Amino acid sequence: MLNIGSHLSSAKGFLHLGKDALKIDANTFQFFLRNPRGTRAKAMNQEDVDGLRNFLAEHHFAPIVAHAPYTLNPCSSNAHVRDLAQEMFHDDLLLMKQLPGNYYNFHPGSHLGQDMDTAVSFISSMLNWELQPGQPTMVLLETMSWK
Repeated sequence: MLNIGSHLSSAKGFLHLGKDALKIDANTFQFFLRNPRGTRAKAMNQEDVDGLRNFLAEHHFAPIVAHAPYTLNPCSSNAHVRDLAQEMFHDDLLLMKQLPGNYYNFHPGSHLGQDMDTAVSFISSMLNWELQPGQPTMVLLETMSWK
């Protein structure tokens, strides 16, 4: 079976995401949990989240994809930026526990001129700290471009 969808806005709520996807004959979709160019997360209204979860099951949706903000940069040379990335990543995975069985996609960020081994070690440290056996969300690492 082909799973196809698009990136949709969560501005009108989570259940609305599912309804918007169904209107375009999609059986999956991608959305941002927080401002894509900032750090502010969308509040999760439990009734709305439950509505989406039930809607997805009723209409046999494939897993959906939450996308991390572009500002998440776990391989930054700046410790404050890495700490913020760790915090956002952690908080987003907590939010995704309310939508189990789905995906969370993130870009590893920019190494900002430091050596590649150091940058990769920062990314792997964040992943090793956060990822646990049996967690309900699959984390997807979107590929990096190299020089």
